[in-house]
Amino acid sequence: MINKDFWLTSGWHLLDKNNEGHLVPTEDFMRAYFYRPEVAPIEESCPAEIELHKRLIDNPFVNIEKNDLQKIKDKDVIFNYEVILRFRDFLSHYPTLDSAYLAIARGKEIDFPPLFVDQLVQIILRNILNDCPYALQVRASELFFRTQVVTIAEDEIMVADELTVEVQAEQRNPARNDPKQLEVDIDILRESTADNYWERSDKFDTSIDLAYTKPGLEALARVMEKWISHFLSIETSIKSMQKIEDEKWSWHLGLESDSNSILNDLYKGLEVSEPRLKQILCLFQLEAQDGFVKTMVNKPVYLGLAMNDKSKIKFKPQNLLTNLPLADLS
Repeated sequence: MINKDFWLTSGWHLLDKNNEGHLVPTEDFMRAYFYRPEVAPIEESCPAEIELHKRLIDNPFVNIEKNDLQKIKDKDVIFNYEVILRFRDFLSHYPTLDSAYLAIARGKEIDFPPLFVDQLVQIILRNILNDCPYALQVRASELFFRTQVVTIAEDEIMVADELTVEVQAEQRNPARNDPKQLEVDIDILRESTADNYWERSDKFDTSIDLAYTKPGLEALARVMEKWISHFLSIETSIKSMQKIEDEKWSWHLGLESDSNSILNDLYKGLEVSEPRLKQILCLFQLEAQDGFVKTMVNKPVYLGLAMNDKSKIKFKPQNLLTNLPLADLS
């Protein structure tokens, strides 16, 4: 029997759940951050650094004063601690990781790197997809938190993890004269080979086809439905489409900045150049039975996914939570 556990290094396995199934930080979850190499003591660490680390391992949520950090000799270590502690303190203001992320999505300012937000997205997706994990959906969900590189063939739109592509290219040709020439060989995840994903899920080393009618594109649509349902308790139906032909086009949103800009111009009736139009990789039609403002009842919302001018996708999952025509449910 295939073990469908995945993303073992995400931190999800260290978290608790509340009655709603949302994720509650634990000491073990936070402790894992203090075991990271950026802050874990080494042979050259000073006594103050070793003492602080021990305090945080014993109690990951203990209050740390600025003076405690300033005693450490290595300024880089101080900086790394400050970043993790700011993330920890931010989480402490919310009952769950889910509510913390939703606050960020709705505009709450943060004082820690976006990488931590991507980690939250991954962990929450790990939880959303846990009950019925389907390999193509799990792979498609990687778009939510990892930048993808796009390769377009005759009838394929292949997306692969940016970091994986760069690492493979560097290994194959360390002295690349032309950085645009990325000679890589990344396995394509298809329905027939989907079960290969589970044992390598933490490597992010498979690609997926997002061309129209392909299973990978449908998998992405299902993940978006689950994402919206999890956070907004709204059931939606999302289906892929080839182009928007709607004289009553009322609402749209881009899944990243480029498609948002292109769809805005099309909606306004402005001329869009052929190169910009070709950046649009996928279009979707979203419908909901309830939860939308009255003016959008029984009307579709159009979604666009585009690559930027460097053939990369930087998906913004928060757009699905903040840019829909939601009714005031308060």
